[in-house]
Amino acid sequence: MGKSTKLYKIFVYVALITLAISIVIPIAWVFLASIKQNSEFYGDPWALPQGFYLQNFVEAFQKANMGLYMWNSVKVTVLALVILIVVALPAAYVLARFKFKGRGLLNTLFMMGLFINSNYIVVPIFLMLLDGDNALRKMIGHGFFIDNLFVLAVVYAATALPFTIYLLSNYFRTLSSSYEEAAYIDGAGFFKTLLVVMAPLAKPSIITVILFNFLSFWNEYIIALTLIPGPNKTLPVGLINLMAGQKAAANYGQLYAGLVIVMLPTLILYILVQKQLTQGMTVGGNKE
Repeated sequence: MGKSTKLYKIFVYVALITLAISIVIPIAWVFLASIKQNSEFYGDPWALPQGFYLQNFVEAFQKANMGLYMWNSVKVTVLALVILIVVALPAAYVLARFKFKGRGLLNTLFMMGLFINSNYIVVPIFLMLLDGDNALRKMIGHGFFIDNLFVLAVVYAATALPFTIYLLSNYFRTLSSSYEEAAYIDGAGFFKTLLVVMAPLAKPSIITVILFNFLSFWNEYIIALTLIPGPNKTLPVGLINLMAGQKAAANYGQLYAGLVIVMLPTLILYILVQKQLTQGMTVGGNKE
């Protein structure tokens, strides 16, 4: 029994190490390639850079507009997360802690939403917003819904509601009702109880949904490409344009610098909140 357990542990460690290597090596290669000069790419692709050529990042920000694209992504992602938490937190709390007519139907609808990929419904979303723009142009002379970063943030938040409400409501169900009873005795209302008592207790799950949705919003490409046809593009769309342009120019250092600009915020955020992420996923996945 002890021998089989030992072999199993060895197998698990080997599998985890192999997986880690398969992830770390490509990421490290991109980071090293981003500080190489263009001439270094024509030799051994695995050779270490001869120095730190940070001009690639300067050119990516200035010449390829990566700075503008990054700022647009920051605005859209932060705004979408704020809208999502403001809507999803009270909705999840009500579904988890209160009994009312239609509660089961709402839970079922949100569960169904988990199986809908937002990329599959991007065309109906675009057509609906385009019809709204055409109607506005007839009334006030200009549109609002297409090529608008705020509308893009609203669409992101709306498509993430099923997953967010599902995870938060399951977490709220694991919390003891004694906290709420104590708050009610002290004279707190439902809204104050949510903000002051329950939301801090649900912090691990909130951090989990923020991280997951941050990764989703930050890296999203299809919806942003469809709804933002103008110059105010987000970072993934701008990166694809940069990649298309640099294939002809053969400026690979600038291309990999753009890749690092996209990856770095997500890596930093994950490192900062990995413990809370694990706790939120473990507890929030429990069911009644």
